[in-house]
Amino acid sequence: MSKNIVFAFCIISSVALAQGQPRELMDSKATEVWVNKPKKITAGTTGTEAPSDAIVLFDGKNLSKWTTMSGADAKWEVKDGAATVSKGGGDIKTRQVFGDMQLHIEWRAPFPAEGEGQDRGNSGVYIQERYEVQVLDSYENETYYNGQAGAIYKQSVPLVNVSRKPGEWQTYDIIFTAPRFSETGGVIIPAYVTVLQNGVLIQNHTQIQGKSENQGMAVYSSHGKASLRLQDHQHPVSYRNIWIREL
Repeated sequence: MSKNIVFAFCIISSVALAQGQPRELMDSKATEVWVNKPKKITAGTTGTEAPSDAIVLFDGKNLSKWTTMSGADAKWEVKDGAATVSKGGGDIKTRQVFGDMQLHIEWRAPFPAEGEGQDRGNSGVYIQERYEVQVLDSYENETYYNGQAGAIYKQSVPLVNVSRKPGEWQTYDIIFTAPRFSETGGVIIPAYVTVLQNGVLIQNHTQIQGKSENQGMAVYSSHGKASLRLQDHQHPVSYRNIWIREL
């Protein structure tokens, strides 16, 4: 019998025994839970340092855990602890695949800023290769609101614009629950995402409508675990300190 089933059975049993009893006559132990003990891990010494159970995807040294979309070695420039979109480098993705996750990633739009709207510091964090959290220089840069930094691209506008100046490092902390599909490919439970940018909540348990698309409506297609993907939008956006906790 799985731990989850045992846990559920214990809770149901406790509730059943407690029902019908006056609160003052209930034993306080009836509502104590002593199964599914939380695993002990060590938190990072700072809010951005990886905890002990995290998978470090980029530590500033190399892109050995990343490939091109075709599976070749990633070609982005690695310098001074950051990986920067390089001309002709293309999108890159992790060799490892993931489902539910906690993701920490830091990014920097280029300085000095060039262009405007979507043509300024544009990249993207694609969860499971298909659900995009937009990366964009949105500091005093107007564009459509479901396409600015922190948007679920073309789906959900961020709650606030907390973007820093170009050239300054920014953080995304993302909690993602992967979609669940039936055996026939239908969506049983859609994906949900919570995003904090620079420590500020900008997406609050937001339902994802389907694969991010630039044209047309977002729709789901059945899939399993998939890679984390970073977009080459032909702008020299940089990334550093990328880690994931599988949930």
